[in-house]
Amino acid sequence: MAEIVLVRHGQTEWSATGRHTSYTDMALTAEGERQARAVRDRLAGRTFAAVLSSPRRRALRTAELAGLDVTEVTEDLAEWNYGDYEGITTRDIRAGRPDWSLWSDGCPGGESPEQVGARLDRVLARARELLTGGDVALVAHGHCLRVAGARWVGLPPKAGGLLKLDTATVSVLGFEHERDAVLAGWNA
Repeated sequence: MAEIVLVRHGQTEWSATGRHTSYTDMALTAEGERQARAVRDRLAGRTFAAVLSSPRRRALRTAELAGLDVTEVTEDLAEWNYGDYEGITTRDIRAGRPDWSLWSDGCPGGESPEQVGARLDRVLARARELLTGGDVALVAHGHCLRVAGARWVGLPPKAGGLLKLDTATVSVLGFEHERDAVLAGWNA
């Protein structure tokens, strides 16, 4: 059966330092470009019926360097909108809000977990439609792809907090017994 392949973008200056990056359109670092080229080897042998990408240049550049031809760009694959927390680390946020969790609290001036979950549900529904033609790749960002993984297996958006996802990694959403949604591979 066809699978959905998640590709997280390569390293940026802010991802390397743990700063929340959603709408700030960061370029890949030299290391991020190296990481993105290495994704090509991990995708060797796969062909894709469709490649959906976030509109942010870090995702589009990762797709390019990984040898993926983007067929659709969608704002629904943009990173979690961190609102007032854009560019700030979790450590700095917790200095003023010790109990804060992205996964349960969301971000002031940004999105809630439920809003991100609704976006990723739309992406997954679109990807399911496209699976009839073969594998589908989603090129995007850490937190939104973690939500996609959680939603794929029927968990709430906050369960994405249980799924670590490094830069320039490949994860696979698949099926068992031809219909049961499973995480077939994660953070590779």
